[in-house]
Amino acid sequence: MPTQPRLPDDTSLGWVKLRVADRERSLRFYRDLLGYQVDLPDDSTARLRPAPERPAHFVLSELPGAIPRPQRSTGLYHAAILLPHRRELARIIRRLVHAGWPIGGAADHGVSEAIYLDDAEGNGLEIYADRPRSAWPTQGQQVAMYTDPLDLPDLLRELEADPHPWSAMPAEARIGHVHLQVSDLDRAEEFYCGILGFEVTQRSYPGALFVSAGGYHHHLGLNIWHSRRAGPPPEDATGLIAFAIVIPDRAAWEAAVGRVRAAGLPVEEGLRGEYGIGVATRDFDRIGVELWTPVG
Repeated sequence: MPTQPRLPDDTSLGWVKLRVADRERSLRFYRDLLGYQVDLPDDSTARLRPAPERPAHFVLSELPGAIPRPQRSTGLYHAAILLPHRRELARIIRRLVHAGWPIGGAADHGVSEAIYLDDAEGNGLEIYADRPRSAWPTQGQQVAMYTDPLDLPDLLRELEADPHPWSAMPAEARIGHVHLQVSDLDRAEEFYCGILGFEVTQRSYPGALFVSAGGYHHHLGLNIWHSRRAGPPPEDATGLIAFAIVIPDRAAWEAAVGRVRAAGLPVEEGLRGEYGIGVATRDFDRIGVELWTPVG
């Protein structure tokens, strides 16, 4: 039986690329409300980064007239912004409430505390802060995430010692995980674990699978809640274009790209950018995935 491939422990996620119908409307959310720094390389693209020297979290590509992505389709469930401290989570909650932006949900997952909202074009976002790894609930060898109500009064007490308002996305923030709507969990596991090399961290959540590298609670969530046996969205729909996986070891990156080729999946070479060099491919649901590795 072949050995299960395994990505390096310090594998991480990079940017999330989104197709939007109105770039300026999206910038009013990401720049003016969440406090991202913005680069505008051309008339239709925007790169959103937490600080000038930091890699982008989001890349927006404007397609005027783009239609909303059908709910029953594969693609993005949410992109998750990981904050460096729960105090920053309290700060952004207060910012959103004062701005009147709807918060769709809030939860304590045991491993983290999180809020859920949509951006200006209906793309799902999670903003969260991790608990220390030593406090994560486990069941056997797996993480045991759950969904309990968020203790908002306790969280907001973080601001008593440091009450200054949210002014910008913290420079240390990053894309902590991406949660995808897929058509079939077994096929998704085959791609993200059997081909790329992530490891399953939790199977016990109904209709979902969580995978990661290095024992993180999850870099990817995969669910079939609204997408069992569904197809991809139309090419002119808003939503996820691709997301990036950054593999820090060149040999491990080459091995992962080789496994993608061996599976007969498309590989677009020659990507160069702030994450180094990369290739683009698609999973079995035609969700765009970029594989990057640093240069030098």
